[in-house]
Amino acid sequence: MKDIKFIYSKIILLSGLLFLVTMGCEREISNEVEFATNDSSGEIFTDSPIGLGSDFYFPFGGSKATAWTVDESEGYESEASMRFDVPNANDPEGSYAGAIFRVDGAGRNLTEYDALTFWAKASQGVSIGSIGFGIDFEADKYQVTKSELSLSTNWVKYTIPIPDASKLIEERGMFWYSAGTQNTGGNGYTFWIDDLQFEKLGTIGQPLPKLYDGKNAEMQTFVGTDGVLDLPTVTFNLGSGQNTTLLVAHSYFDYMSSEPSVVNVTKEAGLSEALKSGQAVITASSAGVQAEGTLTISVLGDFNFAPTPTRDPNNVISIFSDVYNNVPVDFFNGFWQPYQTTESADFEINGDNVLNYTNFNFVGNQFANPTVDATEKSNIHINMFIPGEVPGDMDFLITLLDFGADGVEGGGDDTREQVFFNKSIWVANTWITLDFPITLTNKNAIGLIIYENINFSSLTNFYLDNIYFYSE
Repeated sequence: MKDIKFIYSKIILLSGLLFLVTMGCEREISNEVEFATNDSSGEIFTDSPIGLGSDFYFPFGGSKATAWTVDESEGYESEASMRFDVPNANDPEGSYAGAIFRVDGAGRNLTEYDALTFWAKASQGVSIGSIGFGIDFEADKYQVTKSELSLSTNWVKYTIPIPDASKLIEERGMFWYSAGTQNTGGNGYTFWIDDLQFEKLGTIGQPLPKLYDGKNAEMQTFVGTDGVLDLPTVTFNLGSGQNTTLLVAHSYFDYMSSEPSVVNVTKEAGLSEALKSGQAVITASSAGVQAEGTLTISVLGDFNFAPTPTRDPNNVISIFSDVYNNVPVDFFNGFWQPYQTTESADFEINGDNVLNYTNFNFVGNQFANPTVDATEKSNIHINMFIPGEVPGDMDFLITLLDFGADGVEGGGDDTREQVFFNKSIWVANTWITLDFPITLTNKNAIGLIIYENINFSSLTNFYLDNIYFYSE
C-alpha cells in the first residue's frame, strides 16, 4: 500500500497581524513571514492557452496522445477553440481521449472564484464521460469530477462549481477530461471547448454535501484494516435553477469518528484505520455544511487470512496475489451499466490485499493489455470467503473468456468456459478453494474472469484472494 504525501501551502493569518497592531505593538514583520504571491488569474483558454507555460498537456495512459489541438477555424464568438478528437474504440494509437492541463510552474490562487466555466459543443449529441479540475498527477488533492456531461451540436455554457474555494491556494490542475465511445457504439466524434476559465458567478446556491449518497451505510471490517471511504458528492443549485452533482476529493471534507479508539479516520484524506473490535459511526462536513449520510463501521476482530500459496512461481501466472508477481490488470471491478450493481470495498491488512465485493450480482476481472497466454497452464486457482451466512439459494458461476486471435473482447472469435458451483462447497467464515481445469480449446489470449449470481442466488458479499493460473 503506497503512502501519499500531501504538501500544504502556508497560510498567513492576517487577523493575527491586525491583533498586534490594535495592541499597539511596534514590532517589525519577521523576514520569515510569507505572503501569498501565486497567480490569481482565472483564464485557462481564450483563443490560446493562457498562463499554462510550455509543458502543460499530459495524456492519461491508454488515451490517444494527439486528441487535443487548437482549432483556428472554430470558436465561440472567437477565432479559435480547443478541439478534442475522440478516436474510434479500436484506434491503435489509443481507445479514448483523456488528459490533464497542468500549470507548468507554481499553482494558481483560485480562492476568489466559485466555478469553472466554459462553452462547448460537439459534432453530434453525446455525453462526455468525465470532466473537471484538480488533477495534477501529484496528489490530486482537490479533484472535482462531473460525470456524463451532455453536449449538443450548439454552443452551450457549462458550469462546474468549486466545492470550497478557500482550499485552492496553490492549484496546478486547471482542467481534465476523459471521453470515450461507450455511448456511440465505438465510433469516434469531435467536441470543442472555448472560453475555459474560473469565474466568480455569485449565482451558485447552497451546496448539499453527501456521504454514501446521503444514506446510512454499513460495513464490516477487521482489526488492522486500512480502508478508503467512498468518494463523497456535493450537489449545487446553478443560476439556471438546475442542480448539478459532483464527485469530489476527500480533501474537501472534514471527517469525524464517533469512536476514534475503534476506527480512526484521517481528516481530509478519507482513510480509515480499524484499531480494535467495536463499532464507530463516520460523519463529515464540507465548507462548514454537515453532510447527509453516515457510515457505520463494525470491526469484527482479527482477520482470518487465506492460505498462503506454495506453488513454484515458475509454474504460475498470477492475476491477484501478494505471494506472486501479478500480470497487468485493467480492472478488478468491471462496470457494465446499467445492469451491474457490484461495488468494491477492497482492503489491506498487514500487507495482505483482499478483494471485497459488496451488493454483488456479477463482476469481472479484466487483464487485456496484454491478454494472458495460459497455453502451458492446466488449472485456475481462486480462494473465496463468505462472511456471515452462506445463502440457502446460493448458485455461483465463473466464466473464463479468451479474446481470440484479434485479442479484443467481442471481436467475433471469442471462446468461453463456464463452471458452476452450488452451495454445498462453501462454509461460512471460512476460506475455500475454487480450483478447476482450463478446458478452453484456445487459451493463449485469456483476458477476462467473470463471477456472477445465477438462478436468483442472493449472495451479496464475499472476499477473493490468490487468483492465478498454474501447471503442476
